[in-house]
Amino acid sequence: MDDCCSAKSETLNVLAQGDQRRVLIIVMVVNIVMFAAEFGFGLIARSSAMMADSVDMLGDAIVYGLSLYALGQGERWQVGAALAKGGLILAFGIGVLIETVFKVAEGVTPSSNIMLVVTSIALAANLGCLALLWRFRRLNVNMASTFECSRNDVIANVGVLVAAGLVAWSGKGWPDIVAGVVIALLFLRSATHVLRSAWPVWRGKGGEVEFD
Repeated sequence: MDDCCSAKSETLNVLAQGDQRRVLIIVMVVNIVMFAAEFGFGLIARSSAMMADSVDMLGDAIVYGLSLYALGQGERWQVGAALAKGGLILAFGIGVLIETVFKVAEGVTPSSNIMLVVTSIALAANLGCLALLWRFRRLNVNMASTFECSRNDVIANVGVLVAAGLVAWSGKGWPDIVAGVVIALLFLRSATHVLRSAWPVWRGKGGEVEFD
């Protein structure tokens, strides 16, 4: 009986990992495609917020690749992947802040129409990714950190849409700048939370990685 239950447990674990792998591949491809689209149109629209959002998607594509690698590698590999993700989020947050400073100096007003259309498509794509990841959000440290990234994408998209509406209403570029800064601060907050949670586990001091 014990052997039978053990065999069933192993089979369920394999099936669960297969489901995780399929979902991660889907969301990784979606993020790569949307990064290319939003980055290109962000350049055309000269939108700081869109550029920040697109870079976030590229970072997430890398994050999902790390998550795929960590599947089945054991807890230490999963915690290591979470640390790498936290480092990436931190780097992108700092990068967005630097890019926003240059936008302030240039004083460019972005195209609100492009911002609204492209970001709406990005939001729909990220909501789909979030729905796919929802059932895995508490499964393990690897999938929890992946869900965190997808949730941040949705929040960032909403911020860009609000900025686009304010740019259209005011005819000024400041809402785009503010959205870029807010997205950067979101990155920094998320990175700090991930790194502070994962580091003690990596060092073998117990606990577990937590995500808001």
